[in-house]
Amino acid sequence: MKPLDTKKGYQDYVDKKSPNSPILKNCFNAFWVGGLICSIGQVILFICKQRGLDTQTSGTIVSIILIGISAFLTGLNIFNRIGKLAGAGSLIPITGFANSIVAPAMEYKSEGYVMGVGGKMFTVAGPVLVFGISASIIVGLVYLIFNSQSITLV
Repeated sequence: MKPLDTKKGYQDYVDKKSPNSPILKNCFNAFWVGGLICSIGQVILFICKQRGLDTQTSGTIVSIILIGISAFLTGLNIFNRIGKLAGAGSLIPITGFANSIVAPAMEYKSEGYVMGVGGKMFTVAGPVLVFGISASIIVGLVYLIFNSQSITLV
C-alpha cells in the first residue's frame, strides 16, 4: 500500500506541499483595509449630517456611495487587487456585496447582455439575496404571530 492510499498519508502529503498562510499579516491587512473603508463611510456620513440630513437619510447616502465606488473599482479591476490584499477586510463591508454583483456581470458580458450579464449577474449574490429575503419573511411572520394581540382588524 502506498503512503497516499491512506487518509493520513494523503493529509501528510497535502500539508507538506501546501504553503503556510501568513495569518498575522492577513489579519492585519484585513483590519486596516476594512477600517479604511468604514472610515471613508464615516466621513461621508459626517458630511451628510453637516449638510443637515438626518441619520437615516445619511446612512442611505453612505451605502449608495460606497456601493457605487465599489462597482466602479470592480469595473476597472482595482477592487479585485484590493480584495487579494485585504481578503475579508474588503468583502465584509457593503462594498463586497457590490463586488459580488458586478464581477460576474463583467466576466460574462461577452455572452451578451441578456444571457451573459443578466443571467450570470446574481450567481454569487443570488443565494445571499434568497436567504436574506427568506429570513426576513420568517422573522416577520414570527413577530406577527407573537405580537398579534396588539393588532386590531378593521
